[in-house]
Amino acid sequence: MTHRTTPQLLLQAVLFDMDGTLVDTERLWWEAVEQVAGGLGHALTGADQPEVLGRPVEHTAGWLAGITGASAQETAAELHREFADRVRTGIVPRPGANELLDALARDGVPTALVTASPRAVADTVLEALGAARFAVSVTADDTERTKPAPDPYLAACRALGVDPAACVAVEDTQTGVTSAESAGCAVLAVPSLAPIAPAAGRTVLASLEEVTPARLRAMVAPPELRVMSWNLWYGGTKVDDHREKQLKVIAETGADVVGLQETYGDSAEELAVALGWHHHRAGENLGIISRYPITARLGDPDVGFYGGTGARILLDGGQEVDVWSAHLDYTPYGPYEARFDGLPAAELVAHEAVRLGQMREILRRIADSADDATPVVLVGDFNAPSHLDWPDVEWPVTKAAAEAGLRDSYREAHPDPLREPGHTWSPIHVEHEDGSGRPEPQDRIDYVLHRGLRVLDSRTVVTGAPRAWPDVEGNDWPSDHAAVLTTFRLG
Repeated sequence: MTHRTTPQLLLQAVLFDMDGTLVDTERLWWEAVEQVAGGLGHALTGADQPEVLGRPVEHTAGWLAGITGASAQETAAELHREFADRVRTGIVPRPGANELLDALARDGVPTALVTASPRAVADTVLEALGAARFAVSVTADDTERTKPAPDPYLAACRALGVDPAACVAVEDTQTGVTSAESAGCAVLAVPSLAPIAPAAGRTVLASLEEVTPARLRAMVAPPELRVMSWNLWYGGTKVDDHREKQLKVIAETGADVVGLQETYGDSAEELAVALGWHHHRAGENLGIISRYPITARLGDPDVGFYGGTGARILLDGGQEVDVWSAHLDYTPYGPYEARFDGLPAAELVAHEAVRLGQMREILRRIADSADDATPVVLVGDFNAPSHLDWPDVEWPVTKAAAEAGLRDSYREAHPDPLREPGHTWSPIHVEHEDGSGRPEPQDRIDYVLHRGLRVLDSRTVVTGAPRAWPDVEGNDWPSDHAAVLTTFRLG
């Protein structure tokens, strides 16, 4: 069984903004500014948000003074009073905030409070949240410049003795995001009032309730993507409780994206719904499921039983990857012709014409839909051996993919086909089905190919000890193919 590897724990600290991130003071601050601005004859609107949200008191006071003619110093004092009165009576932790702080404490991850609010306000909030939860606090009074300058986050990192690049800053405004990113931190944005767009090195979520220490660690660890190719074999219906067994395999491998063949209709949708994932279906045989959002569907949506389909997925941080799933015709089958019929290499290659045509059509569609900057992964059951595995046969299907710039992830991880053959056909067929007693040729016919990624690991996946055909109903492994799982590093 292939298990998901755990990224190296590089996370050194988590740095939290206060207002609107840990506590619901963004609303209180807006109400305070609204009260003071109204008294000065200015009615706040959404257009004023950039001058109010995430800004220090002095900035907002100077801005109000500039448009109303009031004293900036007196306006700042009034804003302090109004906001402090509201904070003392109205602090409400944001959903998931206390739970995340507790989880980080259990894992021994240091935390800091980094706010553009003055020390007096921050200390009031710290008392409500529990000051012992934070190793360091940095306020507007502690640095010469505050957000959006990087100074507050740099000061927090110096106080903690950590590298900003190994820290995650949690923010709710674009002003705070700019400050943290300028300091070199990875950023988790949880917008409170104004939206924040995803970007490289930035993750945007709706709530802290979705956040775990593991997710924060992944933000500073080198990003990885696990892609699996899996022929479900009549949708898995030859095996009892096949859907539950399929879900267990996907969960235990830690796959992020699975290219499916032989879905037999609704398998992709049913698996995705059960996992809470996204899915793409094309025709009656092909599908892709992904824990990440699907932003585009590629190829022919009405593809036949054999062919290929693709989906563009959006990863955390904004990078997109095109993932294609292919299933090629199974007849004539080269390993049978080589082992049983003794055909020479030239005839074996000639008999690949149908599959080669299908592969070339898939490669054409990939070329039409992708650009040079978008990584591509092509997975599938090609029903053909690899030219990298047979010393005397230039199998043309895999060779065509290689000539199109797609690399074989399994052979990158395991270059020696004798030591690591990587057979995927077949974990349940030991003898040929014709009843002759001849051994079934074992070969590698399922693939995870790629362009633009780095291979960290690639493995075949089979659970349990499958019984041979036809006594398969009780098998833990619900397929007649082994799956292939490749872990890629992005960027």
